[in-house]
Amino acid sequence: MNGRLRKLATLASAGALTVIAAPVAVALGAEVQTPLPASNYAIRAACATPAPGQAGCLAVQLVPVSAQARHHQRPIGISRPLGAALPAARSPAAGDFGLRPQDLRKAYELPETGRGLQTIALVDAYNDPTAEADLAAYSAMFDLPACTKSTGCFKQVGETGSASALPFPGSTEELEAAEAGGEEAKALAENARGWDVEISLDIETAHAVCPGCQIMLVEAEGASYSSLERAERTAETLGAGVISNSWGGSEEGVSPEQDAASPFNDPQVVITAATGDDGYHGWDARSAGEKGYTDYPAASPHVVAVGGTRLATLGLGGAWSGEAVWNGAGATGGGCSRRFSAPEWQLQLPDWASIGCATKRVVADVSADADPYTGVAITDSSPACESETGEGAGHTIHWCTYGGTSLASPIIAGVFALAGGANGVAYPARTLYESERLDPSALHDVTVGSSGQCSAGYSSSGLARCTPAEEAAASCESKGSCLAGTGFDGPSGVGTPHGILGFEPGESAGSEPPAAEPPAEAPGKEKESKESKLESLPGSKGSSVTPTAPSEPTRPPTPKPPRAPVLSALSLTSDALIALDSRRPSSAAVSFAFSLSTPTTVHIELARRVRARHGARWVAVGPAASLAAAAGRNDSRAGGRSPLPQGLYRLTVTPLGGRPRSIRFHIG
Repeated sequence: MNGRLRKLATLASAGALTVIAAPVAVALGAEVQTPLPASNYAIRAACATPAPGQAGCLAVQLVPVSAQARHHQRPIGISRPLGAALPAARSPAAGDFGLRPQDLRKAYELPETGRGLQTIALVDAYNDPTAEADLAAYSAMFDLPACTKSTGCFKQVGETGSASALPFPGSTEELEAAEAGGEEAKALAENARGWDVEISLDIETAHAVCPGCQIMLVEAEGASYSSLERAERTAETLGAGVISNSWGGSEEGVSPEQDAASPFNDPQVVITAATGDDGYHGWDARSAGEKGYTDYPAASPHVVAVGGTRLATLGLGGAWSGEAVWNGAGATGGGCSRRFSAPEWQLQLPDWASIGCATKRVVADVSADADPYTGVAITDSSPACESETGEGAGHTIHWCTYGGTSLASPIIAGVFALAGGANGVAYPARTLYESERLDPSALHDVTVGSSGQCSAGYSSSGLARCTPAEEAAASCESKGSCLAGTGFDGPSGVGTPHGILGFEPGESAGSEPPAAEPPAEAPGKEKESKESKLESLPGSKGSSVTPTAPSEPTRPPTPKPPRAPVLSALSLTSDALIALDSRRPSSAAVSFAFSLSTPTTVHIELARRVRARHGARWVAVGPAASLAAAAGRNDSRAGGRSPLPQGLYRLTVTPLGGRPRSIRFHIG
């Protein structure tokens, strides 16, 4: 989290209107209510500044500062019809506090069910006594499946794995008593305060993205790295296939040997880690000791490092319409690691030299929404999440808005879970790079923004007085380590989810280690050696040791059938939007664009929704058409010249051997 309290920057759309996959209604010419300007809000970190040797949680709260914002009548990050504004006398709905589960799934085109039963573990510090109750309230509000301890869906354990030995505080009353106690008790309460909201953000986001997944909350005794890593190992021991870590600190003092012996090196388990909220090499960190480095454990070559973006305001149907690197009132972390070598799949990137990290690892691997201004609505019983309503003074509800890379990490963990977890791949980050290489449309490419520092400073509303190019020039010599561009880059990695295709292994996904490993320990000493190393992470100042390459041969990849052609980014062109707003346009005015992963024939069909005696049905308009489409972007039109009366229409484009994509639009 940043060291200054800056007002939140407004979000400029990173691309033109794009309606993808899910049917979306676009009311041409309709007036919409957009979120309030950034000047209505400020931000604050959920957790206190961590002491040396402690990890910090990375949740960032969006705090309303104007009367209009406190009434929560304009949902953050969402557009909606003007008529949907709430009367002043009514309580705001939870969705007015930010993105809802359905918004996240629509924006990233995610299915509600995944492949098999997956368990997502969330590793955090301290105890949240109301975690299960808050998750139940969240599920009920958004009509998600109940996930409780009694059904076995939700599990809450301490760092040793015991459900009956949870850390401090054991109750809300115990926390309040500590806050009113002596200096030692107050210090403990201050360190614990904020992690409860972090926990709510983690478990509720994971449940939102993957409603059918089991949720395991593993709570460390405190925020020391040794305690958090014991909790990490417990999550692995208890069988979690996907683990999310929304915390971190400077990689300084962590050697490759220590990392290789840590629980973050657990092949065939998806481990996601937030890259931090302090920008490139921690330029916005609150303490000098955190600056100049990437965050750990995100810097580990064994994990999936998750950066943060700004989602462009979602349209009326919830469609993804662009993303940019998050930078303004906080910034996505990352950069060139000073401790760890780049894994093989980074070194083999065709444009690796432009990244500017030589042979060192670059962070991030992938990204998701993190900007608090496009944050999510969560519920938590703590005072930090109390909000006013329109029902009079003193009436509060426990809903609030949160972002930060603490949001991005469980989003990506949830997407991996929907895709089936690691799927046998030793280090699942490799899957992302393989997918981006074989099919760029499998992920949303983030090409706008920078994680660098603006040397000219920021306005009172948090807007940088620099362009992204100027930020990158000052921070990373305009290299891809902090400047977004086409394809892979440091701030956003390979991009953001576009369905689950990019998270499924491709043809040549192997099981090789990500980088050279240290020599193997002597038999019988491995466990003792690992535990002793964990106690020194990451505060020790031991020098980095260049490990030797592994001697064991790698297992050849299992051949997989070629991927089916993937059609994505289906959208009406700007010419079509103008033409279709006239009276009775012809079907030839329905011009559109789409992208294909490979050349193939596509089938095009336009239909109109009409009323019938036994209900409405779709009726074809004009003749269907087929065309030979190339890989990449294609432009085409619907067939025929039939006049189009007012009504709801559906355009469907189907690649030969692939899945159809549809968009819906209104005329009149």
